[in-house]
Amino acid sequence: MGVLDVDEAAVQPADRLSAPAAHLAPARTGPRPPPRRLINNPVELARMAAQKVGTLDELRTVLQAFDGCPLKIGAKNTVVYDGRADAPILLIGEGPGADEDAQGLPFVGRAGKLLDKMLEAAGFSRKANVLITNIVYWRPPGNRDPTPDEVAVCAPFLTRLIQLKAPKLIATLGKSATQAMLGTDDGIMRLRGRKLQLVREGLPAPIPCLPMLHPAYLLRRPGDKAKAWSDMLAFAQLADEMGIKREGGL
Repeated sequence: MGVLDVDEAAVQPADRLSAPAAHLAPARTGPRPPPRRLINNPVELARMAAQKVGTLDELRTVLQAFDGCPLKIGAKNTVVYDGRADAPILLIGEGPGADEDAQGLPFVGRAGKLLDKMLEAAGFSRKANVLITNIVYWRPPGNRDPTPDEVAVCAPFLTRLIQLKAPKLIATLGKSATQAMLGTDDGIMRLRGRKLQLVREGLPAPIPCLPMLHPAYLLRRPGDKAKAWSDMLAFAQLADEMGIKREGGL
């Protein structure tokens, strides 16, 4: 057998191979810091953002910067509210349509104009005693109903709006808004015109709430305008019972 030549540079003493690399990183002397909590839940992000809001104007600003709802990707504008900030009445609809998305305000299209006429006939208006918002703040594609997940992401902001607004009386407009706010699967035809109570986590007390037909539905089914007017009469009567001032009408 032959003898193999070994490169002496490749052979190192055992003590050099096993020596600790103390000079590469300082030794830890204290407890390991807790791991950073990464929050990827959009509902939790919305809740954290909403809790920091102190005014309705701040709410609008925070929502315009919030990217946790996928509806925002295809929307032109964030549609938050319209009307008097100190109004005793809050109307809650479903979500922005094409006109609302373009203008950045709720209920400004054909359905909104019909709603304004009905409100005015009963002594209500955005200038005097009404604030209007929706359960989602960006237009669903094709004006479809918002999904439960989309509603859930926007819910902390709506709760904060109600907390800041402290309305005396609420009307929910249409099936989606009524079911989302009242936590029910009952249809709007069964619930419309009934004097109910809005009970929501984060609110100090129940708020009187009356579901009504959505004005967009009335444009499609004008034969049901009599039902909608009956609901408006019930809403006006409830407002009177609660001492909410109306500007004439009826």
